[in-house]
Amino acid sequence: MGSPRISEQLPPLLDSTKAPVAFGNRALPRLSMDLQDPRLYIRQRALAALCDLVHDPERAYETIQKDSLEILKVLLKDEDAAVRTKTTEVLYLLATHNVGREAFLRYNVVGPLSDLLDEPVDACRRNMHRALKMVAEFPAGAACIVAHNLVHNLVEKVTMESVDIRALLLGTLSCCVQVNAIPALQSNGVAILREQLASESLAIRRAAASAMVGISVPIEGKQRVCEENVLPVLVRLLSDKDPEVSASAAGTIMNTAVITRGKYQALEAGAIPPLLGLVKSDIRAVSANALRALTCLAEAPPARLDLLEHLPLLRTRLSHPEPIIQRAAETAIHVISWKP
Repeated sequence: MGSPRISEQLPPLLDSTKAPVAFGNRALPRLSMDLQDPRLYIRQRALAALCDLVHDPERAYETIQKDSLEILKVLLKDEDAAVRTKTTEVLYLLATHNVGREAFLRYNVVGPLSDLLDEPVDACRRNMHRALKMVAEFPAGAACIVAHNLVHNLVEKVTMESVDIRALLLGTLSCCVQVNAIPALQSNGVAILREQLASESLAIRRAAASAMVGISVPIEGKQRVCEENVLPVLVRLLSDKDPEVSASAAGTIMNTAVITRGKYQALEAGAIPPLLGLVKSDIRAVSANALRALTCLAEAPPARLDLLEHLPLLRTRLSHPEPIIQRAAETAIHVISWKP
């Protein structure tokens, strides 16, 4: 039989760790007020509720329009580790939306976010690096990170971080060196990336190999790759099981073989046989980079003499459906067949 007595227990679907969300347009203004509340548990609950809301692109846009980013920037300096961690999670979720990444640049969020590079809490640093990587994945974001002189700090942190955070950090660096490789070169980036190429973690090898491609574009990078004896490591990576790693390794060999020293170091490391093996790959980036690397190596007379025997293999690529591979094969054949 029913009773008029009211239970003291919370409703079964109410999460006591999250702030109750107001209806409709009042939801975010109320949460913004709670985020600035001097009581710790109120701020924590508001952040937990906001994390759920910003998965929705419309809510993410509304959060930015309500100037909540300025409040979140303040919370990055909160004394409570849980608040800082949850704040970085909210910022990462915002960065997954294009409108969020644009807002990061407009409201200068990158600077305050990067202040957490020395954050003692792993989960907080992980969220911070996830957010930075999302921002770096579009050119303006990577340029912003470079402009804040963060590349030097990121390179220094590579060897200090755990495997999962290191992979995120290297992914950010990979994007930054495509914008400007000089800061990474000045921070001894080639030597540090060389160490990461030997990692057992696929994510780390993939990110380090990608970063090495970008850092080898300027002439200083090509020279540094030769000085640090990176080419033998890259030749071994041509046989890596992951096609992204082998494609990046071939790309760096291609970049470095532009200079004479790079050509002969790659030849001494035995680059031609594995590159010929990659020419037949069904993956466009792998095959194209291998063909381009062989083209650069063929400018050295010993390599051209060796590659003359493999012209039939290269000619099979002329009928490939991808125009980029057709052009790469045509150029390689032209260079190899050249006679003085």
